Amino acid sequence: MPGACRLFWTLTCLFLFAIALWADDSSSSSTATAPATPPKAKTEVVEDNIHGHKIADPYRWLENSQASDTQQYVHDELAYTRSILDPLPGRAQTHQRLTQLLSIGTIGTPQLGGSFYFYTRREGTQNQPVLFVREGINGKDRTLLDVNQLAADGTVALDWWFPSEDGKYVAYGTSAGGSEESTLKVIETASGKQLPDTIERTRFASVAWKKDNSAFFYSRHPKKGDVPSGEEVYHVKIFYHVMGTDPAKDPLIFGEGRKAQDIPGVQLADDDDRWLLITVFQGWAKSEMYLQDLKAGTPPVEITSGKDFLYSGEVYQNKLYITTNEDAPRSRVLVVDAANPKRENWKEIVPQSDAVLQNSAIVGGKLGAQYEKNASSLLKLFQLDGKFIDDIPLPAIGTVSGTGSKWNRQEIFFGFQSFTIPPSIYHYDLSSRKTNLWDKVNAPGIDPSAYEVHQLWYTSKDGTKVPMFVFHKKGLELNGHNPTLLTGYGGFNVSLTPSFVGGRYIWLEHGGIFAVANLRGGAEFGEDWHQAGMLQKKQNVFDDFISAAEFLISQKYTDKDHLAIQGGSNGGLLVGAAFTQRPDLYRAVVCQVPLLDMLRYQNFQIAKLWIPEYGSAEDSKQFDWLYAYSPYHHVKPGTQYPAILFMTADTDTRVDPMHAKKMAALMQAEAANGQSRERPILLRIETKAGHGAGKPITKQIEEGTDIYSFLFWQLGMQP
Repeated sequence: MPGACRLFWTLTCLFLFAIALWADDSSSSSTATAPATPPKAKTEVVEDNIHGHKIADPYRWLENSQASDTQQYVHDELAYTRSILDPLPGRAQTHQRLTQLLSIGTIGTPQLGGSFYFYTRREGTQNQPVLFVREGINGKDRTLLDVNQLAADGTVALDWWFPSEDGKYVAYGTSAGGSEESTLKVIETASGKQLPDTIERTRFASVAWKKDNSAFFYSRHPKKGDVPSGEEVYHVKIFYHVMGTDPAKDPLIFGEGRKAQDIPGVQLADDDDRWLLITVFQGWAKSEMYLQDLKAGTPPVEITSGKDFLYSGEVYQNKLYITTNEDAPRSRVLVVDAANPKRENWKEIVPQSDAVLQNSAIVGGKLGAQYEKNASSLLKLFQLDGKFIDDIPLPAIGTVSGTGSKWNRQEIFFGFQSFTIPPSIYHYDLSSRKTNLWDKVNAPGIDPSAYEVHQLWYTSKDGTKVPMFVFHKKGLELNGHNPTLLTGYGGFNVSLTPSFVGGRYIWLEHGGIFAVANLRGGAEFGEDWHQAGMLQKKQNVFDDFISAAEFLISQKYTDKDHLAIQGGSNGGLLVGAAFTQRPDLYRAVVCQVPLLDMLRYQNFQIAKLWIPEYGSAEDSKQFDWLYAYSPYHHVKPGTQYPAILFMTADTDTRVDPMHAKKMAALMQAEAANGQSRERPILLRIETKAGHGAGKPITKQIEEGTDIYSFLFWQLGMQP
């Protein structure tokens, strides 16, 4: 639902998995002078003494991406990788089919502002989604912002956008080259005119417009010199901007003196500008809420318990509606008078149920709630006193990918998709309680009825039951040798629910099985499930994934010679731990934008934000957890590993590319197959695409061609 949990889900996306096809254009490199073996990276051993443990790091020098030696290593690795991937059979056909599949568009859920409806759409080979506006529900669509016009190669992305209450203005952020370093700008909806207001350093911004459009509250990072060097990616604070004034003089509202990694976000009361609600996220298992009475001019006051729970809220008619997992791991809704919001005054209105409450929001004077049960979505409607009204019907088992409504509107939009249903937008009328299809994405060349999806349950190492989706052609014979691609994430309260990814169909069309394991560490079964896969319990995630692979083999879906695994970001750590702990279990690995050196990860990019999820080696107890599984520190010399395609980007501002570079160098030097061209260890590095968000379609096609050419080859499939 809009508003109440928007920042929480934005934060979740800071570390979102890289299962979807990401890409670069390096496949055009020449192979005329193809190297026969991978480059031999020099070793310069740096030895650290960490809590009494001597840790040797032979490739520390690769952490400096600007050094000439590192850049030469990258150049040589790319040449070797291209010498392997470019000659693979069927590349041209794979590229052609992926171009068709990735030309299947996308559509975002409309957001409301006055009489205007705003939504994004990408069609065909457009690199980036376009922001459209429609006046009236049956009005004509008009392009409001097309970032494809800002860069010929499509590498300027629309990061986020916030319409004002009446829709007169939209504040939005753009960034270049995958950096996600947003610049805030404002556009006038009626004319499409760009206003002069421009604010730098607004990555992952939260924006709350005043009702009269005269000003807005927003979050901003500090500039260099205002904080210690290297700390500019932290220290987010809330400011107040009056339209037409100099942003450099914007007054600070909140954040001074707080922990560097705290991330505050803002909301104004739905029906007036009296109450400012500030939600401060401190990782993915804790947040705090502060309420400020702007009418009285008093400072923000914390109203939460100070304990390790998640809170989000929304103020309507001088009451604060709170969604929290406090003493309810699957979450519930409470209410309190905004004028007297002390914790002892909170009253439960929607109790915890057997489904996980993801978020709630005021919609048309009622309470809308989005749930998740067994990794699939539910939508429900309640009175403001918590009395149940109705289930909002969904078209199938699948995922609600976004909602749009307002406190004073009798309508709700929701996006829906599944493994076999392309993104569709539905409109629900609160008065008639009727749902209608508003718009959808067409998927020519795909017959969803030719495929089937099953949810299976298997037993992990410690006896925990874990679900997994399996997706393949109907009637596929389970002969124990089917090519199978297993993926997962297992962290940061992220659920892997059914989603439509056009590029996957090239795998399915070739007789492949696609499997998604719902590992601990995610949000599929509430906060208990999340905490069972974080910090000292992170090994549970890897055990769940390894058990999923063993289950697929035992149930005759596949075997060790036809099983591949794929994961990105935290999922890259997942597959890194999986192939270092069980190198015998897989034939091929695609490891994208991964964390792999878990003793030093916190020193790079925005990674200190993830200490609440992983821990830090700077703490002696947490060092023990991390050292026990850190993939970079568990490569065993002389061991035969699967063929591995490491993928990273020199412009990644989330997970530093040093992880993939160091791991590739180490494995090429020490693995039994490190020098092999038949079962290779490959490193693929790109520029101008970052961690993956906003990656142009042209780059996604190139990357997908490399991924599937590599997998087809390694698993003996004929492209």
